[in-house]
Amino acid sequence: MESAGDLSRRLARDAEAICRQLLPNGRRQGCYWLVGDVQGHRGRSLYVRLTGPSAGSWTDAATGEHGDLLDLIALNRGLSIGEAMVEARAVLRLPLPISGTVAAAMASTGSPEACRRVFAASQPLPGTLAER
Repeated sequence: MESAGDLSRRLARDAEAICRQLLPNGRRQGCYWLVGDVQGHRGRSLYVRLTGPSAGSWTDAATGEHGDLLDLIALNRGLSIGEAMVEARAVLRLPLPISGTVAAAMASTGSPEACRRVFAASQPLPGTLAER
């Protein structure tokens, strides 16, 4: 299983796509994604670097908060870092780690764990009836 650093680097490779999904009220300006705050409100206080060696790093000029995209996912969704790592794996469409008990649950179709895995791999459908 990837470490938090590995996931953060993978998220940084797709920084703009992650920002579009996580912070849809923002917009690209040059090599930054600008938005109001970690919750994604309109504004220009928070900026995420989209390119270069610092891709994925962000700062909120109003609060002084900063971090990487994994931190941003945690703050945006109200998750712990461990939970944000699971969310990041789903966003990146990476397979979820399989423990012995999960593997056993996956063997039976229709199990709650199988449903959770399908749900975790799903993506939002912005602008559709399904979103509402």
